[in-house]
Parts: sequence; structure tokens; C-alpha cells
Amino acid sequence: MSTSTTASVSTHILDTSAGRPAEGVAVRLAARQGRDADWQALGGSATDADGRCKDLPALPEGTTHVRLDFAVEPYFEKKQADAQQDAPANRDSGPAVFFPEVAITFAVEPGEHYHVPLLLNPFGYSVYRGS
Repeated sequence: MSTSTTASVSTHILDTSAGRPAEGVAVRLAARQGRDADWQALGGSATDADGRCKDLPALPEGTTHVRLDFAVEPYFEKKQADAQQDAPANRDSGPAVFFPEVAITFAVEPGEHYHVPLLLNPFGYSVYRGS
């Protein structure tokens, strides 16, 4: 049993359309103390080459809810632009992504660690509590 008085959070993103980690996705972290409290922005990070955010800010003592905001649109726009540069004959004029942002909100308990992976593709996503 952990003796910590705060919860901790980590995340990573897998681009399921490519079967690879999603590098360079901006992730913002916010927390609140009680479901009726205001959100407190804590800062953010970006995913590394392995799709992981290794330096998310610590949660304040008393945190009961956490929100992770993933800015996925720039990632898919870059991916689409890179693909068009490699194969200009296959240009697609449609949007690069259907969900430009993904916001995940979850409840936490003091002393617990929460790993929240995001499985992502241009037209859908899934999340779960990992280990």
C-alpha cells in the first residue's frame, strides 16, 4: 500500500492507423478537488519518440479528478502533409482528423498511480486504465 497522499498520472499514445507511437502530441494536464470545483491547469508536455509523456506535472494534494487534453489535430496534419510529400499523386483533400482534440476525465484516489493510454487513429480513439 502506498503512503503517498497524492495520485500520479502517466500516459502514452499509440497511433493504431500506423501501428506506431504518436510522437510530438501536446498533452495538457488539469486537476480539481471535488466534482464541483474549478479545474486547475497544471501544465503539460509532449509525447516523445516512444509516444510517452515522461514529465507530466505532479498532482496537488487533494486531487479527486484529472483531465488529460490531447491536441491530436497537429499530429495528423503533419502526418498527412508528410504522406502527401512522399506521394503527391495520392492527395486527399479531406480533413486530416475527425476529432481535433481528445479530452479524458477520470477520478483518482490518493496514493494510486493512473496510467491512461490513448489508442488513436484519424477517425476514432479509445482509452483505458493501464498499469
